[in-house]
Amino acid sequence: MNSKLKFKGKMITHLIYPVILGLMVLGIGVYEYLSNMTAGLIIIIASAILTIASLIMYLVHKPVVMRDLIEFAVDYAQVQKELLRDLAIPYGLIDTEGNLLWTNKEIEMVFGQEVSRQKNVCDLFEEISLEELKLEEESKEFHIRHNDRDYCVECKRIDVKNVFNATKVLAIEEEDDYLVAMYFFDETEINRLQKENSDQRLVAGLIYIDNYEEALESVEDVKKSLLTALIERKINQFGANIDAVVKKLEKDKYFIAFQYKYLEGLQAGKFAILDEVKAVNIGNEMDMTISIGIGYNGETYNQNCDYSRMAMDMALGRGGDQAVVKDGDRTYYYGGKSKQVEKNTRVKARVKAHALRELLATKETVIIMGHQIADIDSFGAAIGIYRAVKALNKRAYIVLNEVTTSLRPMVDRFLNNSDYEEDLLIKSPAAIELAKKDAAIIVVDVNRPSYTECPELLEVGRTIAVLDHHRQTSEIIENALLSYVEPFASSACEMVAEILQYIQDGIKLKQVEADAMYGGIMIDTNNFTQKTGVRTFEAAAFLRRSGADVTRVRMMFRNNITEYKARAEAVSRAEVFMDQFAIADCIAEGLESPTVVCAQAANEMLNISGINASFVLTKYNEKVYISARSISNINVQLIMERLGGGGHMNIAGAQLEGYTVAEARRHLKEIVMSMVEEGDL
Repeated sequence: MNSKLKFKGKMITHLIYPVILGLMVLGIGVYEYLSNMTAGLIIIIASAILTIASLIMYLVHKPVVMRDLIEFAVDYAQVQKELLRDLAIPYGLIDTEGNLLWTNKEIEMVFGQEVSRQKNVCDLFEEISLEELKLEEESKEFHIRHNDRDYCVECKRIDVKNVFNATKVLAIEEEDDYLVAMYFFDETEINRLQKENSDQRLVAGLIYIDNYEEALESVEDVKKSLLTALIERKINQFGANIDAVVKKLEKDKYFIAFQYKYLEGLQAGKFAILDEVKAVNIGNEMDMTISIGIGYNGETYNQNCDYSRMAMDMALGRGGDQAVVKDGDRTYYYGGKSKQVEKNTRVKARVKAHALRELLATKETVIIMGHQIADIDSFGAAIGIYRAVKALNKRAYIVLNEVTTSLRPMVDRFLNNSDYEEDLLIKSPAAIELAKKDAAIIVVDVNRPSYTECPELLEVGRTIAVLDHHRQTSEIIENALLSYVEPFASSACEMVAEILQYIQDGIKLKQVEADAMYGGIMIDTNNFTQKTGVRTFEAAAFLRRSGADVTRVRMMFRNNITEYKARAEAVSRAEVFMDQFAIADCIAEGLESPTVVCAQAANEMLNISGINASFVLTKYNEKVYISARSISNINVQLIMERLGGGGHMNIAGAQLEGYTVAEARRHLKEIVMSMVEEGDL
């Protein structure tokens, strides 16, 4: 066996070097012998002795050195094996099927006899699957939990062909050309400290009483102080339960700060404080409601406070009686089940009207636009703003890309009318060119950029104002200089009618303009049967005094026979589920405005006894449109938000892309049923 073992590399050079040196000296001796025989002879004899001695040493000591080297290698490998066996880190070797080939002592101490019983890591650890063990890269990490301990498992790929290149024992298949080394790092303490650090982060919040003045007016004078004391006690108890600092800012406003570890419990309980405050009743006719704005995950404490203010603005913009949690770019909503409380005072309308007048005073051109597939409320509000702009001696344009059949009778009254410019109504390309010349942009009846008639216009314009009555969502027009969003308003036309009374003294509406705005209120309130308040009728009265004619407006919005039949057919196909929801689909073929028929059918189904909410779906322009209506405390706006839409508590809608009507219908039913089970409806 020794004859088969040979030295190579530096070892052979080291052993043969004395022989080579002896031969060199012998050559020098021969050369010297030619000139000096005595000296040459001495050198030759000495070099011969050196060479012979070196050869003897090489031949005699070679097997001895070989044996010593082999013994050292064996001892060194044994040392390595013992060190690896006693390594303080749990370590194991597995094949690509997850089978344990070898483990050290530490892994056996950590996982006990389970390792010997379970020969496959996929059976031992649920978090690791066979598919994930196929390492396409050099290494991969898993995070597992075992016996109440957290581990980071680092898997490294070991190329078998390189390691066992010379073996004549293992037959290595081509697809099985690597093994996996697994290192287990205990990160339980690190995770605990990270969680503790995360739990101690500051969460800033604001709590506002939505209807402080209105609720106090509904109770006797002697009970007013008791009512406010009870509400304040509820808020202080809420703060005490989460170890929070509660600071009263004003009579109806509070600041709250607490640790992040309590936020998860509040979210799981869906901010039960909202219902607890509403339950306080000492004879008051109107329940008090609160809004909560929470901000966290900011880089600084100031940023968390800014987030809480943004969350509060969102909560109030959605009608109050809800909690909004803002986590950086993400926003979560809780509550919002009650109807919005109408404010009797019109101070805010007057303030916004003055702000709008100041904004328009600096511009010579104004572009007004509503939402896509404009309805009469959107168009009527735009006409109202047009009249306000003209009263300020400014040039105004209305963006209208598509005129539906329901809107056509009203639009025709403005076309070819000598009282109005020929280019009063423009399309998106012309509007964008005007916006580049520093024109002001007024958005009405919509507050979501993607739903506007021309979203690109918002990117070009620098002076933007928003007037809308829909609840706000996470998608808002962020660069608006003026935002007037009142969810309790019945319609955008109602809001504009109020603004017209304050923006300039003695403003006069033409008959056709009053008709358009009156029609907007009438359609959005379903002939004044839904979402109407004192201010709704006051706005309608103002429009009536300005020349609006109820009969004329009603005649303009009558349906043709095709639309009437389509609506009736949709209602006839309605399905009732969960004993209170009705859902139907409307065939869009042959209809110029299927979305309008869809909304009308949803309104019709609310006349059915026992139906508290209705949904009608239709496919139009490669999208599935959903119209949702409710007549009770069912908040259809929350349902539509789950589908990416929005609206009001009783009137809402959504648009779905990439769905068939059947798929959208099934998806809608799943959402409704899950929300009922979770208690969100």
